[in-house]
Amino acid sequence: MSNVRRNRMRVAMWYNNRDVRVEEIPIPQIGPGEILMRVEACGICGSDVMEWYRLDRAPLVLGHEIGGQIVAVGEGVERYKEGDRISAAHHVPCNTCHYCRYGHHTACQTLRETNFDPGGLAEYLRLPAINVDYGVFLLPDHVSYEEATFIEPLACILRGQMVARMQPGLSVLVIGSGLSGLLHIQLASTLGAARVIATDVNDYRLEAAKKFGAEATIKAEEDVPARLRELNEGRPADLVIVCTGATSAIIQALKSVDRGGTVLFFAPTDAGVTVPLSINELFWRNDITLTTSYAGSPADYQAALEIIQMGTIPVREMITHRLSLAETGQGFQLVANAGDCLKAIIEPQR
Repeated sequence: MSNVRRNRMRVAMWYNNRDVRVEEIPIPQIGPGEILMRVEACGICGSDVMEWYRLDRAPLVLGHEIGGQIVAVGEGVERYKEGDRISAAHHVPCNTCHYCRYGHHTACQTLRETNFDPGGLAEYLRLPAINVDYGVFLLPDHVSYEEATFIEPLACILRGQMVARMQPGLSVLVIGSGLSGLLHIQLASTLGAARVIATDVNDYRLEAAKKFGAEATIKAEEDVPARLRELNEGRPADLVIVCTGATSAIIQALKSVDRGGTVLFFAPTDAGVTVPLSINELFWRNDITLTTSYAGSPADYQAALEIIQMGTIPVREMITHRLSLAETGQGFQLVANAGDCLKAIIEPQR
């Protein structure tokens, strides 16, 4: 641990979205098979600002979209060494259970129980041995730490479109043009969508959607299903991807999918939200599929890294804010308010 000069570190401790404090805690001690990582960049994810999901566990050190450098390795670690530039998965599957064997890695109980110590919004973090085994990714020299923070969100996007059976020639409607929506737009375009149309309530994000590949945009307050038909040769969309938890967006999605099409509910709602479904209208004769997607597998992470490495998706252009650890509270406000912020990156070493 020659590069670590002290035994305490700064972290951004989250109490709620309006109360994020820079505090000092001990630097984690690593054991056999583990890695200590110096965090150079960490993105704030939309899921980080879901207070209903986290308040009962506060205070927390959040952050799971990371890029950094190894500063120490535990006994038995042979694939990685001090000085390696890496990203890592905070949740990793066991690869042996029923769910993993049938391709449902993100339903694995181990994946739901694994995590960083303490979190990416810290100067250092400990990668447990199972994360080292299944969830560490070496960064090519030309992939920056801030670009590495997109590996995790892009892995989730990849898995979502795989689950939704995205394929060339489909028309795609993306509801919600935040960071996840923009990545979905980019990936669907890359995979050969016939056209991608995007919605949002925010004009800034609608402009971003056009910049990053949407053929057309629709203001969410409009009659989205009707406007969609005007833009899509009289038809609804083959694939509708819902990147917001708003109930109105869910209703729009159900009215915007064509026969034989798929609705991917990518974003969660607030706790307890339900919507009525017409079994006959959606399923009996129209053969519509409703599906969801959660997280990404190690294979999805590797594929995301390769896409970023090739420059296929210009993730760096999506970064709108670069902040220090002391400014993390500002970052949470930017992401929670969903205004002119697409991606906020925290640099803990500043």
